[in-house]
Amino acid sequence: MTDDGSKLLHHRTIFDDWRSLTIGIYMALAGYAVMVGLPVISTSWVNNLGFSEVQVGYVTSADLLGLAVGAVIAYFTVAKYDRRYLAVVAAGVAIAANLLCIYFQSYDLTLVLRLAAGIGAGLYTGIAVATIGGHSRPAFAFGLELFAFAFSQAGELKFLPYLSVEGMYVAFAATFVVGLMFISWLPREPAEPALDVELDVAEPQGNHHVEHRHVPAYVPWLVLTAVVFTYINIGGYWAYIELATVGTDASSEWVASMLVYTSFFSLIGCLFAVLLSNRFGLSKPLLVTLVFQASIVLMLIFGITNYSVAFSMFAFNFCWIFVDIYQAATISNVDRSGRYVSLLPAAQGLGNGLGPGAAATVLAWGVGYNGVFIMCAAASIIAMLVYLYMYLMLKREIPALADAS
Repeated sequence: MTDDGSKLLHHRTIFDDWRSLTIGIYMALAGYAVMVGLPVISTSWVNNLGFSEVQVGYVTSADLLGLAVGAVIAYFTVAKYDRRYLAVVAAGVAIAANLLCIYFQSYDLTLVLRLAAGIGAGLYTGIAVATIGGHSRPAFAFGLELFAFAFSQAGELKFLPYLSVEGMYVAFAATFVVGLMFISWLPREPAEPALDVELDVAEPQGNHHVEHRHVPAYVPWLVLTAVVFTYINIGGYWAYIELATVGTDASSEWVASMLVYTSFFSLIGCLFAVLLSNRFGLSKPLLVTLVFQASIVLMLIFGITNYSVAFSMFAFNFCWIFVDIYQAATISNVDRSGRYVSLLPAAQGLGNGLGPGAAATVLAWGVGYNGVFIMCAAASIIAMLVYLYMYLMLKREIPALADAS
């Protein structure tokens, strides 16, 4: 409870049902599947279809751009229309586009079809995260989603290389088909209106009453802006962390192994993120984590060794999960309708795309990888400042929301 004697009320709704949470998590994993598998499928496009490296880059961009476009479509529709119908349409587009890629394998047609597949996946994913965010304990719900994502990512990258490019298309389509078999588990509409919260307010006499408060529209947009800057840091760091170790005291074999093993460290991050949010709320741990993440990146300026790069990767993955859970849960607390939550894939995709480009620009200036690390750290600090501004504004206007878990 805050100093003014109020706390945010979390009502249990249909979104707390295990079936709703399960289908939401599954749909998120299915929607992100192509994005996760792009490193593998890109190689297959080159080896099996004869695409050039430049063409692969454009096709990959089309897929990711489509994901962002689909998430934007979800923003405009997820709080207005029946989500089951929307999910069926989204899955239908993704299934059709993936299967058509088997029969139309020219570069031009693949480019168009991957854009369409991305749009279907983006709408599907937007519905999924809106469903997860509808849970009365959003940090817990997104913690479960990211825990499942770690295993899904590892399994996908393990088994996709054994498939032909046609087999990959079928596998991606099949994930959407499975989701349609359980579409009845998906809630049809939001349980609460957009940008409206309820507060349990304690009176001086010891009684309590409920107040409805409207959340200023700038709040979710500030969160999404911070997500973009956070993912500029993440995208730039992961695009160049392996290349940055070439010619240093860190061995290439060690770095390659750390890329695999450190990804599982995020599982521990899921547990700690939920425990800390229950004790301290979302905002304070998030602010500290973003500063710590910036420090993790900056430490590499002072030398890259086997130990420093291992610590950096482990800590970065740990913090990555913290930030993801807190960002998603924060925007879910702000907007229970799921409308703004559905934009998370678009904000993440935008930042993830801008990060490597910004890092490449820094390298083009001739300042080396130290400049890249400084750029990544600066992006994390900017995200922290955006959240700090939002926290201070909410602390003044709706303290219970500022310190909500």
